Amino acid sequence: MSEHSDHTTEPETRAATPLPGPPPSAVPRPQASPQPGPPPGRPAGPVGEGETGDPAIDAALKDLADAPADDLDAQIAAGQRVHQTLQGRLSDLGGA
Repeated sequence: MSEHSDHTTEPETRAATPLPGPPPSAVPRPQASPQPGPPPGRPAGPVGEGETGDPAIDAALKDLADAPADDLDAQIAAGQRVHQTLQGRLSDLGGA
């Protein structure tokens, strides 16, 4: 007896039909978002560790970092200055 039966059918194989449209190599790929640069009107320069490149923001962040750890009022005041500086910069971006 044969191990292969005549009643079994193999699945039908079909060649893949190409889909209409441009070939994949012709489809444009999304561009990577541009890296943020210095704010308009500011020269690009090297940015050190922990710096943003914006002098006003960097100064406010340095004041916050330099606030005495045991003086909660000084930390709050420095934090508020950072917040106000960031809000000002964001409003500058919104009006551009």
